[in-house]
Amino acid sequence: MGADELIRMFGGRVHDRLVLDAIRSVPRQRFVPASLAQQAWENHPLPIGQGQTISQPLIVALMTEALQVGPGDRVLEIGTGSGYQAAVLAQCGVEVFTIEVRPELADGARRVLEELGYAGIHYRVGNGRAGWPEQAPFDGIIATAAGDDVPSAWLAQLRPAADQQAGGRLVLPVESDGGQELQLIRNTPEGLHRSSLGGVRFVPLVD
Repeated sequence: MGADELIRMFGGRVHDRLVLDAIRSVPRQRFVPASLAQQAWENHPLPIGQGQTISQPLIVALMTEALQVGPGDRVLEIGTGSGYQAAVLAQCGVEVFTIEVRPELADGARRVLEELGYAGIHYRVGNGRAGWPEQAPFDGIIATAAGDDVPSAWLAQLRPAADQQAGGRLVLPVESDGGQELQLIRNTPEGLHRSSLGGVRFVPLVD
């Protein structure tokens, strides 16, 4: 399966042309173990080591679209993992600030991203719950691991709304009633607005 066939399988659930073009352009097979390269474009998660996974392409596309960011925007990513989500964001022209708690994964992702020539990505190894306060505010924050709450630091680091214009957007999975729910939190002039994007399954957020 290739990128175009995979996108057809999305069934019209993703409409942002910038996001679809990014999914087509990023060589997903570079972000999975060599033994799984033939499965890279299949629409399901794959293990990447350290008990972690690379999310299925549809979820990556949906989360990226929900951020509604574009060239020149600044996005904080919690959980670098394989580096694939960071690559998709960078392909969209976004300046990415990505944090990974596991040094081995962080090093591997950075190596692949630099080999592929993705610029505008900043890396940090550490606890993602604290965010990246010295680089805030962010136009978007995206988390690729699920916790049972929304860290207050992330909300505080969203770009504030002003003059009737919406501020930053946060997309994250949250533990809910024994499962997980993908949530979108928007910083609006009326305050934070939260909505559900459906059920998901992510690895746990690690402190």
